[in-house]
Amino acid sequence: MEKKTLYIMRHGQTLFNLQHKIQGWCDAPLTPLGITQAQVAKEYIDSQNVTFDHAYSSTSERACDTLEIVLGSEYPYKRVKGLKEWNFGAFEGKDECLNPKLPYLDFFKQFGGEGQSEVQERMVKTITEIMDQEDHHTVFMVSHGASVANFYRAFEQYAKVEKKERFYNCCVLKYTYENGIFVLEELFNKNITE
Repeated sequence: MEKKTLYIMRHGQTLFNLQHKIQGWCDAPLTPLGITQAQVAKEYIDSQNVTFDHAYSSTSERACDTLEIVLGSEYPYKRVKGLKEWNFGAFEGKDECLNPKLPYLDFFKQFGGEGQSEVQERMVKTITEIMDQEDHHTVFMVSHGASVANFYRAFEQYAKVEKKERFYNCCVLKYTYENGIFVLEELFNKNITE
C-alpha cells in the first residue's frame, strides 16, 4: 500500500466556546475570532503547497464553515457524521463547569452520551475507511477538539511530533498513513486569541 497524507484540523472558535458551554453534537456559529483562526490555518495550509484530492467535514456547521474558509466556499467536500464531536448527552449546551475531571472515560454514557472509547473507535473507523479508498491520496478533514484528541491518542505511540498542550481551535495535524497506521509528522497548534 502506498503512503498517503491526511491533514485533519479542529474548527474555529464558536459562540459556545466563548461562553464556556459544553458543545458536542449541539452547534454554535463561528465567532469573528473563529473566522480569523480559520484564516490563519488557511495560510498554513497554503504554505504546504498541497493539492487535496478529497475533503471531508463533520456535519456540524462550525466544522463546515471552517472548511469553507480554509479551502474556499466553492471547494467540493463531503459531510460525514463519523467526524462529529463527542456526544455529551444531557450535558449538551450546559456550562463547562459541570464537566467532571479528566479523563471523562464513560461518564457521559449515563446521560445519553458517548464513552471515550466509543469516540475514539468511531473516529479511527471513519478516518481509516475514508483513507483506504483507492483514489484518496491527500485528504483534508475538519473535525472537533475532543474527537481529534482521541484520534491522536489512538496512534500517539507512532507520532514523530509530541503534543505538549491542548489542541487549540484551528490546529492542524498532518499525518502519513500506511498499512493501517497513522503517523503524526507535523503539528500546527497556535493559540490565536486576536
